[in-house]
Amino acid sequence: MRALAVARGVAWRTLHNVFTNPSLLIPSLVFPLFFFVAFAGGLSQVDNVPGFDFPLGYTAFQFVFVLLQSAAFGGVFTGFGIARDFETGFARRLLLAAPNRTGIVLGYGGAALVRWLVTAAVLTIVALLVGMTVGGDGIDLLGLYTLALLVNIAAVLWAAGVAMRLRTMQAGPVMQMPVFLVLFFAPVYVPLSLLQGWIHGLATVNPLTRVLEAGRGFLAGSPTEVGVAFAVALGLAALFSLWALRGLRSAEAAG
Repeated sequence: MRALAVARGVAWRTLHNVFTNPSLLIPSLVFPLFFFVAFAGGLSQVDNVPGFDFPLGYTAFQFVFVLLQSAAFGGVFTGFGIARDFETGFARRLLLAAPNRTGIVLGYGGAALVRWLVTAAVLTIVALLVGMTVGGDGIDLLGLYTLALLVNIAAVLWAAGVAMRLRTMQAGPVMQMPVFLVLFFAPVYVPLSLLQGWIHGLATVNPLTRVLEAGRGFLAGSPTEVGVAFAVALGLAALFSLWALRGLRSAEAAG
């Protein structure tokens, strides 16, 4: 119960700061919308390339990637906030005052989830307004958004672990760059089968490729690699939960 009380307090404060500060809220909304417009609009002729066989067209093809990207970077943006809290001294005071410090990680994670849900809702509405076709039913869409939710959880736990170890905003690139590389070494612009050379090899072994392929299958109403995708997403969330808790111990030891 103490952990939940701490989590609620941390989540409420984090969300209050985000939704009352345009400089924190607007980037998390504009960033995925910019990529969606740039990719789905600027590269729309890619669906005429021989071998491009995604049935719903290029807008839907890119929507899944941008949805997962928004989930991942929503977690990273929350990590920036954790680092900022350490720089201002709030996080250290919180560590001293909290009766159950695991609730701190839960609170930041809950805030990241709510923040991403708002972004996902805006992104989905915009995609539908510009004519995105949806082939899946309610169960398929639940699978898609659940995968994105797990990506968000994994990302915020990764970023929290970094922020709690380094405790400075200068840790931003350390949080962001690995996530950026994993995302963009997946089949972003064309299906995996159309990639060639070293990028095809990297995309094949990239764990996020399975999540991306499954997400596109859900949106098209033709689920594929579902078990592998959920195993990857759950595995990343479990792995980074240990990473975040060890980061919390590091912050405790540092005082």
